[in-house]
Amino acid sequence: MKITAGIDVGSTATKAVIFDGSILGWSVIPTGWNPKEAGTRVFNEAMERAGITWEQVDKIIGTGYGRISLPFIDKKVTEITCHARGAKFLFPETRTVIDIGGQDSKVIAVDDDGAVADFVMNDKCAAGTGRFLQVMTGVLDITLEELGKLAAKEEPVPINAMCTVFAESEIIGLLAQGVSKEAIASGIIDTIAKKLLSLTARVPCISEITFSGGVASNPEICRILSRGLRVRFNVPNEPQVVGALGAAIIGQEIGGSNHTRRVLNETRDT
Repeated sequence: MKITAGIDVGSTATKAVIFDGSILGWSVIPTGWNPKEAGTRVFNEAMERAGITWEQVDKIIGTGYGRISLPFIDKKVTEITCHARGAKFLFPETRTVIDIGGQDSKVIAVDDDGAVADFVMNDKCAAGTGRFLQVMTGVLDITLEELGKLAAKEEPVPINAMCTVFAESEIIGLLAQGVSKEAIASGIIDTIAKKLLSLTARVPCISEITFSGGVASNPEICRILSRGLRVRFNVPNEPQVVGALGAAIIGQEIGGSNHTRRVLNETRDT
């Protein structure tokens, strides 16, 4: 089987997977201000981990919001399609994918072949996304890992605002009232669960459900969201790379000539 690569340039993190029927190597780095540079760097890191050179890569597929910035890819594919394919590969019985990214959250219905049957995306505001968590943990002066651990200790205090700006003000007020960080942390995750519930009202969760995205890397947050949604999740070992994996899998299905070598040479020469 040929070697393909998937590069997922997200708003906060850029991911790459090298694939030949199994995962040969992968990498995750912050996107920063230059998506093109991040995509090139993460691709090089993934190849180094896989022990291969760029000459050995037959196809490179780009996905994520920053895919248009990558001049050396062979094809652009939406992240919805890539997450569905990646989740189906990791968990063959997957019928629903829940993905919480940096700036959006998605619920994707997957058919028996791994194709997208339906989806809904929250991309109009940061509510229920990684950005929402980043702001909230900043207010509490804790890390994302600490948020999950604190949230496991107490029942949630209600946080009524879904908007990130209003929720930030509400949490500052709760702290001023002496409400514990544990109760607030639990309330924050409960708020995300409510946002996901509003999405699943439009695309119902059908088992099996696979949870992807950076937020899925936190076991306590996964557990609390699972409880709030009253469903069980499949959680990949590296949930951030599901989209990049799906892109690499799609690369296996694309024929035609390979222009990767020429474009990469041009990129290196500039």
